[in-house]
Amino acid sequence: MSNSLYNRIAVLRAERNLSRQDLADALGINYQTIGFLERGDYNPSLTLALDLSAYFNLPIEAIFSRQPFQPLSQQVYSQKAVGK
Repeated sequence: MSNSLYNRIAVLRAERNLSRQDLADALGINYQTIGFLERGDYNPSLTLALDLSAYFNLPIEAIFSRQPFQPLSQQVYSQKAVGK
């Protein structure tokens, strides 16, 4: 099993028009930690993963994955094609 952990933090920040500093301040962590997480240079503690999940009001699986995420547009449009 790979130790790689993929995440959508940058996408979620962009959707909400948040800077790294904004998100870090809301979570009570250093803004550099957000950058390390987004680049995959750092895996969050369980506490931090749960805090991110609560902040974004999403399940952890929507933020973090062991597999690379498909682009959201690909997921949405491929689902629509299947539903036709």
